Amino acid sequence: MNWATPEERRNLGQSRRKQLHRQENDQLNIKARKAAPLSLLERAERGRVPALLKLKHQLMAQSPFIYFRGAAPVMAADLAVLPNTGIDAQLCGDAHVRNLGAFAAPDGRLVFDINDFDETIRGPFEWDLKRMAASLVLAARESRHKESSAREAVEHCILRYCEQMRAFAKMPLLEVGRFQVHRLGNVEPVHRALLKAERATPLHNLELLTEPIPGKPGTRRFREIKPSLMRITGSKAQEVLGALGPYREILESQRQHLLSLYRPVDVAFKVVGTGSIGLRDYCIYFEGNGPSDPLFLQIKEEAPSAYTPYLSGAHPGPHNGHRVVVGQRAMQLQSDPFLGWTHIGARHFLVRQLNDHKGSIDLTDFAGTGLMAFGEVCGELLARGHARSCDPQIIAGYLGSGGTFAEALAKFGFLYADQTEKDWQALRRSGKVDTK
Repeated sequence: MNWATPEERRNLGQSRRKQLHRQENDQLNIKARKAAPLSLLERAERGRVPALLKLKHQLMAQSPFIYFRGAAPVMAADLAVLPNTGIDAQLCGDAHVRNLGAFAAPDGRLVFDINDFDETIRGPFEWDLKRMAASLVLAARESRHKESSAREAVEHCILRYCEQMRAFAKMPLLEVGRFQVHRLGNVEPVHRALLKAERATPLHNLELLTEPIPGKPGTRRFREIKPSLMRITGSKAQEVLGALGPYREILESQRQHLLSLYRPVDVAFKVVGTGSIGLRDYCIYFEGNGPSDPLFLQIKEEAPSAYTPYLSGAHPGPHNGHRVVVGQRAMQLQSDPFLGWTHIGARHFLVRQLNDHKGSIDLTDFAGTGLMAFGEVCGELLARGHARSCDPQIIAGYLGSGGTFAEALAKFGFLYADQTEKDWQALRRSGKVDTK
């Protein structure tokens, strides 16, 4: 193996500017689309629960931003026809403002980080940044910010990414791997998400998701909240519980022991997210030391990443739940201690805790300077995720001071937001949704 010096690695990044000039990151080539957006969405929806697809389309029809959240397959195809840097990192794959949130770390502390990895895969690092740029513009429009504020939020996001990547390039590599962002609680949208996460205790979720069983004191079961939460019984429930066997085997021994002390009580089907609607998502309610010691596990079906068809050099692995776990652990500083994967028949599933001290961002949190401040947080956390899975010397070498790159990404963000609004209108005209 040939060992490269830091200078050689940085020069490699600089050389990639010949492959894609930094100012050329503003390009969008809609004429190169090989398939219509609705066709791409239909292709991604094959094999999903048919009865839920109408719900998914109705939700996406509500606004351009919500449409964007469910249209990762469309953007993956649009990015794939553009020139790229060839600098690969672990991609979140669905980098948008609602996919960052608060959750409990293994030691019980609340942390804030990227928290959705359904589309994770290795690919050109700038693809995450382009999706985040478009997300910030659409979020700004939905929360009624001026266009100038949207541009400022994108530029602050990208400049912060570049600044942090330059800092990572100078740090000892072991420190990069354990770098923590300490100022997050001072950013108002993050602060509010952390407060929500603090309230989302297992006992709070017990009251929210379950109800007492009539005539059986001290016993509970999942609530029926159709169509978002529905109990499963009989052979189907046993099939879901059977998936715990393969899952338990891949856990660390101390997690296996802890899980063995919890008794499964009830099973439900849950509708989650936007892009994930139609995939099979199950919840298991466990009790440990009695009814006041609940544990909720989510068993969530995982399809191939939307980027898989366009990344010939990517190795997503044979199991999509495993792909998500690998990507999540690569990018996150701390991950859910019960994170794992399993299968039910031929379908792949991710396993994680459900709503354990989780808190998300609302667009109403972006009032005033909240959008710009949150944009900086997005840039910093994406930089950390990419630096943990790539070489910060190479990315920093490509980016340079970051001004040219940030300006190009802001232009791209507006172009893609404009196109998303056109695609959203096409969905509303398609007959798939009731717009009355």
